[in-house]
Amino acid sequence: MKKEYDNTELDSLIRESISRQDIPSPVLNNSLKAELYSREASIRKTASAKKLSLWYLPMTVNLIIFLLLGVASFVAISNPWLSFLATGVCGYIALAGILLTVIGIKRTNIKEEITVYIQKGDVTV
Repeated sequence: MKKEYDNTELDSLIRESISRQDIPSPVLNNSLKAELYSREASIRKTASAKKLSLWYLPMTVNLIIFLLLGVASFVAISNPWLSFLATGVCGYIALAGILLTVIGIKRTNIKEEITVYIQKGDVTV
């Protein structure tokens, strides 16, 4: 059988295009490296982002709210048994919030997930 697709000129063009490797000129390569190194140096000079961890914020808000409710119930309720009961319940809830936060820190990755990064200066990359 005869090959119908025997086109050596097209084959040579395909082989030439595959084998061609475009290498940037040394001047362009050196200028790109210099730009890259200057950007790295500017990033290193600037202060890194400051980390502000907010994992304790829900626990603190819970503690403040229920301690204030406990004090308010102790002051506002005239019946001593009922005021001690309401204050105790508020204290128990405040301590339970602390316990749940500590368990959440131990079991999950809450410290890294609830972190705000504050960037000093603006570096365009």
